[in-house]
Amino acid sequence: MPTPSATPPGSTPSTPGTPGSSPAPDARARRIRRSGPGRHHRRSLAALTALATLTVGCSALRTQDPDPARASAPAAPPAAAGTPVVQAAQGQAAPAQGAQLAQAQAAQAAQAALAAMPAARPQAAAGQELNGRLAAAEQQAGVQQVLAAARRWGLSALPLRAPAPPAVKPELADGPGVKRLPGLPPVVYRVPTSDKVVFLTVDDGAEKDPQFAAMAAELGVPMSAFLSDYLARSDYGYFRGLQAHGVTLNNHTLTHPDLRRLGPDALRHEICDQQDHLQQESGTRPRLFRPPYGEYTEAALRTAASCGVTAFPLWNEEAFPDHLEWRYADQVFHPGDIVLTHFRAPSGDWKGTMPDMLRRVVDAATAQGFAVARLEDYL
Repeated sequence: MPTPSATPPGSTPSTPGTPGSSPAPDARARRIRRSGPGRHHRRSLAALTALATLTVGCSALRTQDPDPARASAPAAPPAAAGTPVVQAAQGQAAPAQGAQLAQAQAAQAAQAALAAMPAARPQAAAGQELNGRLAAAEQQAGVQQVLAAARRWGLSALPLRAPAPPAVKPELADGPGVKRLPGLPPVVYRVPTSDKVVFLTVDDGAEKDPQFAAMAAELGVPMSAFLSDYLARSDYGYFRGLQAHGVTLNNHTLTHPDLRRLGPDALRHEICDQQDHLQQESGTRPRLFRPPYGEYTEAALRTAASCGVTAFPLWNEEAFPDHLEWRYADQVFHPGDIVLTHFRAPSGDWKGTMPDMLRRVVDAATAQGFAVARLEDYL
């Protein structure tokens, strides 16, 4: 048997099963596509082509172009076929270094295109600027409105605006300004805060002065009402009107007795029944309770806690239309002071109107650098 000759250099080796024959051209092409590195290289080049097209397309973007004709113009054409990136993408098998170079060029082109884009503001940014201007205009209008109200009501200066309510209310531990027994609501004379704020509280409910309600609403003065039912019941609608302007309605018993003289059943009647009554009238169950005359017992604290009361705020100063009465010798406000006053009409010891009283409190606070704040934001 003759020995088969060696395959000459440059010739195609024979395929098993067909000794000495060359494979068909289409079979060879399929084998190259399956096994050769060209397929992965062409994928990379295709990705580069897409990046180049995106780069050139970005340079044609115009955001919020005021010229309608320009805004409707077609985008810039793709890069010319002679650019290095597109030449590489046309598929000739380039070495790996050529692909890296093309990728770097595409990245540089993208950066250049982004740098060349006009500094047009997106619509969202323009909207934010407009909203900011509107908010500033509204704030200025609000200041002018309060200034006009201050002049109309005879204030000496524009009232100071209270800071935002604290994110966490002050801890009411036993100490200066706060008395607390374990498991019972704290009794608070002064709210523990460093904010330069004082709190205006109005008791009883005998006088229902519409001018007082209008003045407080126009000036935006926050306050807390402590109502006794026997005085307020003739017109709870008046107090609901105050409530609509941010005044909180709190508990001051049904008939204003001295709690030290009451037994358990009478305490529950005076405190808890008024809790129920105020919830029916206002839609909100009170959290704060002020004992009449500032007098209380441990039994009163326990009874109030059983029907939803969380604190007993008392006071440091008392306001009248013609003067202020101070608890402490320095006769000035301190951060967190609670001011007591009443719903009263002019009389022998109430020399003026409720607007006179409110004017005196606000002017005194402003002169000392204090704002009137909402007690419930801190207690």
